[in-house]
Amino acid sequence: MSRLFSLLGALIALTFISTAADAQSYRVQPGDTLRIEVIEDSTLNRTVLVSPDGRISVPSAGAFRVSGRTIEQIQATLSARLADNFINPPSVFVDITALAPEDEDAEDPVVAIFVVGEATNVGRVELEPGTTLMQAIGQFGGFTNFAATKRLQLRRGSVIYQINYHDILNGNSSNGGVRMHEGDVIVVPQRKLFE
Repeated sequence: MSRLFSLLGALIALTFISTAADAQSYRVQPGDTLRIEVIEDSTLNRTVLVSPDGRISVPSAGAFRVSGRTIEQIQATLSARLADNFINPPSVFVDITALAPEDEDAEDPVVAIFVVGEATNVGRVELEPGTTLMQAIGQFGGFTNFAATKRLQLRRGSVIYQINYHDILNGNSSNGGVRMHEGDVIVVPQRKLFE
């Protein structure tokens, strides 16, 4: 009996080791969601979506390509890019909170998203698989005159991404190319008085 438990324990340990090795060798892809934590400055902590061109943007570090890199490589790059802002190089931790979804099945020909707030048409919007954020905005008809388009939100599960529509239009953000996923919610807040 004890031999059986020993064998079972060895199998569990072997599975854990191979899973950890796979996680260390995983290369980030567009559509993955990363959690970044900087021990020395919690205001830099954030969750970021890897854009379709494989880049992320972090305050004080700028935008840079992460697609095709391991987590350790991304941590080293972030630490080096942030080093000028600290006395000693900062301790940066990156982990993957969600992987890019697999391609949609042929059985599900539409992706349903929801639009709320100051949009021309609110409610459920059905899109073709692969539709980008900009295409979705076009499909639901854009925004009302009262929309705060610099403060749009893309809510994907429990994660909230801040989107600036003006930056997309001016070419300062690649967020317009993000593919929409089933259940995404686009929130269009109302403008404040002097906004």
